[in-house]
Amino acid sequence: MRVIFQPRWIALAIAAIAFTALCWSVLAPWQLGKNSSTSHRNQQIADSVSAAPVPAAQLLGGRTDVPKEAEWRRVVLTGQYLAEKQSLARLRNQDGKPAYEVLIPFAADDGATYLVDRGFVQTPTGGVVPEFAPPPSGTVTIEARVRAPEKTDPARGPRTEAGYLQVFAIDPAAIGPAQGVAFAPGYLNLDEGQPGGLDPIPLPMLDAGPYLSYGLQWLAFGIMAPLAIGYFVWAEVKRRREDREVYEAGTAEPEAPDAPEEVTPEAARAARLADRYGRKGQ
Repeated sequence: MRVIFQPRWIALAIAAIAFTALCWSVLAPWQLGKNSSTSHRNQQIADSVSAAPVPAAQLLGGRTDVPKEAEWRRVVLTGQYLAEKQSLARLRNQDGKPAYEVLIPFAADDGATYLVDRGFVQTPTGGVVPEFAPPPSGTVTIEARVRAPEKTDPARGPRTEAGYLQVFAIDPAAIGPAQGVAFAPGYLNLDEGQPGGLDPIPLPMLDAGPYLSYGLQWLAFGIMAPLAIGYFVWAEVKRRREDREVYEAGTAEPEAPDAPEEVTPEAARAARLADRYGRKGQ
């Protein structure tokens, strides 16, 4: 048992315990949490496909954030586009090609102003703003999906370029002050075929992804690590016992010194061990 108290085995045992703790307390919960949130999002999207739209004020009125249960819900609202305050979300991708998302304030009859994502416009190259259709004037009724705001990097705030306010994240809390508009929380993705719509933003694929299997793998790795250390310790103890038995058998005095002996693999190994450690009594 002295084997397990050697520094290398102690170090390996500590590393295995630390790895197991990391797997069970961080890595597995991280992946399982992503699986849970993805499954929740997929269920919300699936439910919203068949659900009838509700007034936007019913979900967002008087709030400062987007309720979790409200995201992806379809809403209906009537009002006017503020065409002179359009902005662009840059560095977007549509079917593998560079694109912008066109954002516009929508002054609704419920008294709130919502940030509406009209959809994609593709660009031949980054930095070039293509021509796109203007929004309709006058009062219109639109249907859209509620989205939570994207996170803004303080180092990459709104900036004016090519005649438009351009942003890296669709965040009404950052866009509003730059345009002098107080937006309702979150933003709205226009449904396909709506007044003022461009190329629509598609719904995410309803795929749970590999997060559940990754989480289970980390749990398994956390179990396997200490088991592996235990196996290696057992194998080391077993090997040393076998070496000691062979060594003791190979260093014993022969009964008939002059008799010829058959050189077996075990005897050869015993001789090597005797040469390494010395013979008894010497």
